[in-house]
Amino acid sequence: MNIRIDNLEGPEVIALLQEHLGSMAHTAPAESRHALDLSGLRSPGITFWSIWDGSELAGFGALKHITDSHAEIKSMRTAASHQRKGVASRLLQHIIQEAASQGYSRLSLETGSMEFFEAARRLYVSFGFTPCPPFGSYQPDPNSLFMTLEIDEVSSKNSLTS
Repeated sequence: MNIRIDNLEGPEVIALLQEHLGSMAHTAPAESRHALDLSGLRSPGITFWSIWDGSELAGFGALKHITDSHAEIKSMRTAASHQRKGVASRLLQHIIQEAASQGYSRLSLETGSMEFFEAARRLYVSFGFTPCPPFGSYQPDPNSLFMTLEIDEVSSKNSLTS
């Protein structure tokens, strides 16, 4: 699989993003849905990656700058045809490594608190993310779960096991 920075112009990426946003519609009220749309993902301070399995789009994810030391994971999605094939793990590992290489020491995310998001929460926990209070401009919301990862700790663990 090939992960690359994407300009969000390809029809496959746009279609998967529309599917992603559409799948959120039934999970929570509009004010509790924080996935970025196409214009939001094209904003300055956001790096967007797509992951490809040959010529097939397998998924995407983004990194949003918050401060010089803190970034947020945005809009991770795996295509239905590639679920349970390690796409999300590979992409999350890539985003963590990219955040570390850009000098971030903390990486956070917001995900849903409902059962629909259980698989995503398990993935984040498996990478060391832990619950945290709302960050950035987020407010407490019973439909949201906020998680964070201290990247320095991950880098230290990885250097010990390498």
